[in-house]
Amino acid sequence: MMAEVCQMEKPIYQLLKEELQQSTHASESNCSEVAERIKEEVNRICTESKRIQASGEVEKWAHNLAHHRLRQCLSYYKLGSRQGRVELHSTLSAIIYRYISPSGKGASYQARVNLIEDFLQQFYLESLNAFRRETELAATYTPRTRLELAEYMAFTERYGKRRIPLPGGRSQQLIVLRAQTFSQQQPKENTVDMDRAAEGTGGDSEQNWGDRALHQVRDAMVANEGSSDSESLRETVISELMDYLREKQQEDCADYFALRLEDLPTNEIEEILGLTARQRDYLQQRFKYHLLKFALGHRWELVHQWLEADLERNLGLTPSQWEIFLRQISSEQETLLNLKQEGKSDEAIAQTLEIKTNLVKKEWYKLLEKAWDLRNSLNSGTGASTDE
Repeated sequence: MMAEVCQMEKPIYQLLKEELQQSTHASESNCSEVAERIKEEVNRICTESKRIQASGEVEKWAHNLAHHRLRQCLSYYKLGSRQGRVELHSTLSAIIYRYISPSGKGASYQARVNLIEDFLQQFYLESLNAFRRETELAATYTPRTRLELAEYMAFTERYGKRRIPLPGGRSQQLIVLRAQTFSQQQPKENTVDMDRAAEGTGGDSEQNWGDRALHQVRDAMVANEGSSDSESLRETVISELMDYLREKQQEDCADYFALRLEDLPTNEIEEILGLTARQRDYLQQRFKYHLLKFALGHRWELVHQWLEADLERNLGLTPSQWEIFLRQISSEQETLLNLKQEGKSDEAIAQTLEIKTNLVKKEWYKLLEKAWDLRNSLNSGTGASTDE
């Protein structure tokens, strides 16, 4: 407590400069310049904020804001220029992913990635101009030292996350508004292919993964983003899948999934997780196994509702696919399917069929897997079941 009081008694500029000198290898003059800019930003916020002015604790607010900005700057500094860029790019990409869609129903995942890249390059330039303007730097200023680059990246993250007031008492992050404007003429993609969420590439090609893997889950996550119900389902699926992986003591699979959701390329995931290409491929296959268990067994109702492939919609099959599906299943499986459509529980079905509940679950898993394979194989034009 005494240390905190002593810190409060020191001028913010002095605190910032001392911490920068202790935590970085930057020159004294460089530390002084960055400390001064952070101090000025904090002072401006505290002066302009009516809430802070009315709190009666302006100095405490100033110190808290200064420490937050300092920690953020040092975090990017420790990452270094390359990994810092990756972190910033991943953070911003995750925020805007569902707001940017390429034109054309059949547009690929790579097309979306390219659009995001184009948008973020524009946003970085906008952020640099805003940084120059708000810190009263020359129009030609460019970050050159490691500390200056960290300062700029920290500012860009905060700039993108700024809440902009909207009509009706609502607000939205600035980068989301920019992304919506950027892609407002782009129709949303509608295709969903959950099966490819778990596919391995069999190699190191990022393009192969982009064509055949987790981006299909992401496409499902961004579909119908205007619906609060869809958004809630998306968040629930992500949360429950993460919980399921951790419950199964698959922390590395959860970490892998989280990194994939941030659009990190394969080589960077390998670097972050400390894996060789072979180890990453094994982890990818293990994640596939657990994802299938989750999607077809543990929480099949939730996942299929999210994918608009629940029983009310014939498991996502078209009328012609549904006819093929019914021809391929046995009479016992058809009875099981009918009972499921009637809303019977596994226990009730087991009693009706005079079999064990575990066998009901096992047979239902097979039916969902068959529907899944049929849906995806016919959609891809093979006309046969998928053999992976």
